[in-house]
Amino acid sequence: MSTKPADPKPQDDAAQALRLQEVYRRIREEMAKFIVGQDEVIEQLLIAVLAGGHVLLEGVPGLAKTAMVRSLARTMDLSFRRIQFTPDLMPADITGTEIIQEDPTNGRRNLVFQRGPIFAQMVLADEINRTPPKTQSALLEAMQEHSVTVGGHTSRLEEPFFVLATQNPIEQEGTYPLPEAQKDRFLFHVKVDYPDREEEREIVVRTTSAFSADLRPVIGGAEIVQCQQLIRRVPVPEHVMDFTLDLVRATRPAAAKAGTANLSDLIAWGAGPRACQCLILGGKVRALLRGRTHVTLDDVEALSMPVLRHRLVATFNAEAEGVTVEEIVRRVIASVPRHSPASAL
Repeated sequence: MSTKPADPKPQDDAAQALRLQEVYRRIREEMAKFIVGQDEVIEQLLIAVLAGGHVLLEGVPGLAKTAMVRSLARTMDLSFRRIQFTPDLMPADITGTEIIQEDPTNGRRNLVFQRGPIFAQMVLADEINRTPPKTQSALLEAMQEHSVTVGGHTSRLEEPFFVLATQNPIEQEGTYPLPEAQKDRFLFHVKVDYPDREEEREIVVRTTSAFSADLRPVIGGAEIVQCQQLIRRVPVPEHVMDFTLDLVRATRPAAAKAGTANLSDLIAWGAGPRACQCLILGGKVRALLRGRTHVTLDDVEALSMPVLRHRLVATFNAEAEGVTVEEIVRRVIASVPRHSPASAL
């Protein structure tokens, strides 16, 4: 006779939340041994991982995007594979392929599945926009279903599983922009900016000397999965849920036309329901990392830019006027009223 597992006790959740805050602090300390600055980027990477999502990293060459992802995998004790996306890369180079292998005992030949680099817990898709859409699409099933299907056989990926993709915003010749459906699979679109003067000085000192950093694991894959389950149990007040819905719905052309922010001429396509899911999940993680037991409006607003910047499509009028997607997102945020708990009742 099967029995239903008991619900987690509140004291267990509280202890696990404190453990998560400690893990967050230690991971940042470990990564600071190797990565200079980029605090906001690192925080957003951690939020995405703990929320069980994928991240699209965008920045010019030399800003340590690859080193950041590799360091994160090391501090989280996750298996790591890097895939360098090139124009001649094929889907089988990512997912793997079936090969003919002879059985030495009986001489028979059988098809054996040779796993590709996607079979890792953290996969770095480096310069993802340099490969054609056919190859880019090889990631879609893995990102959404956490599985790979080859030759009619489906293989599950080891949990937890994350894809962190990078792209260069400068050189667009010979690149293939990601389809909107694939960009929507990424929880965050994070932009990596230049370091300030003192941070750049420290980078030069470290990289031109005998400096070395020994990064130690802080958390393992099994505990990350437990943290992801804990995050799902964080409550969301009604006024925060209403603000999230209003924010995402305000990005859609019909709502923009009816609103007061004069955005109808700037937005061709708005964000879908997945944006609401990403804001709420990310907000839950951010709340726990800051020692709170519920999501606030500030959590949602702080994550609005990385969640929405790759889900909006600007019109030709916006491009002609030089209005960026980031500026549109800022105008949308400013146009949505922030309800207090009392007014939401």
